[in-house]
Order: sequence, then C-alpha cells, then structure tokens
Amino acid sequence: MHRMDDRPARWSQATVYPDMWADPDDDPRNSEGPGPDGELATLGGYLADYRMTLRMKCEGLDAEQLARRSVPPSTMSLLGLIRHLAEVERDWRNWISDADPLPKLYGERDADFDGVVAEQAVVDAAYRDLEREQAATDAALADHPDLGERVGKDGIAVRELLVHRIEEYARHCGHADLLRECVDGRVGQ
Repeated sequence: MHRMDDRPARWSQATVYPDMWADPDDDPRNSEGPGPDGELATLGGYLADYRMTLRMKCEGLDAEQLARRSVPPSTMSLLGLIRHLAEVERDWRNWISDADPLPKLYGERDADFDGVVAEQAVVDAAYRDLEREQAATDAALADHPDLGERVGKDGIAVRELLVHRIEEYARHCGHADLLRECVDGRVGQ
C-alpha cells in the first residue's frame, strides 16, 4: 500500500462513489427522508453527524496510528483530537455555568495533544473521556432548550454555543481527514 517515498497510497472503502468514506448504504450518517423539524433538532443533528464522522475517521487504527503526528511539524494526531474535543466539551460547560471553572482534563495549554502516547490504555481513556464530557455537556444544555436564552457569566446565547460546537467539530473533522490520509491513505468525505 505504500509508495516508494513511503507515503501511503490513497484508498477508500467506497465503491459507488470512490471519493466518499463509505458507500451510501453503509454510511451510518445517511438518513432517508426529510430532515428534523426545528432549529434545535437541526443543530443537534449536525453535531451528532460531526461527532460520528470523527469516530469514523479513527476506526480501524491501532494506538500507534492514532497517536502518530502525521503532519509535521504539527503536534496534532487523531488521538490528540479526541482528547482535545473532550477538553473542549468540558470547557463549554464552563460557559454554561456560573460556578467556578471545571479543571482541565489533561493539563495546561496543548497538553491534550502533547501528552499523547501510543498506548491502548491511553486511547481507551480518551474515548471514555470524550463520551463522558459530551454527555455531560449535552445534559447541561438540555436544561436550556430556548436557543435565545443567555447563560453563564458571559451571557452567551445557547444558539451561539451550539453553533460553536458544530464549528469546532467540523474544523477538526477536516484535520482528521488529512491526518488519516497521511496515516494509511484512506480518503473520503
């Protein structure tokens, strides 16, 4: 699968549309019929799809591949992205609350990326952290279904917080596209 310059050959599992990650019938993000009703449900759907996309970009890789910093000089890795998004989910709860800020999960600036090691226990812990922090932020926001409500010390609108979450995942899914392609050549939307 590798070429002479040691870069992986590009490939996709998709056969119907070879520029896609998976064939439409195999893509769990594919849904038939009309989209959800209402702004809150629409925003939630986009967030769920981006969360799933990140997981899909990481599927099938071992701890070394997930921890690999495949786009030097960047310290970014797929595992680092998982840890970063867990950290960001936790921080968003600080925006919602008037309480003292929650402590960081991994330490000071960039520790989410810099602390990545190629160990399965670290991978497993990162996925657990991400699931826990996503669920906690989702639960905190469920108490505020009015998208125009202003929350937290800074009075941020719930709508702005939801859109910012989508933007954060979308941006990092773009990074995940490049990181994954450099790890094993797999490409797709």
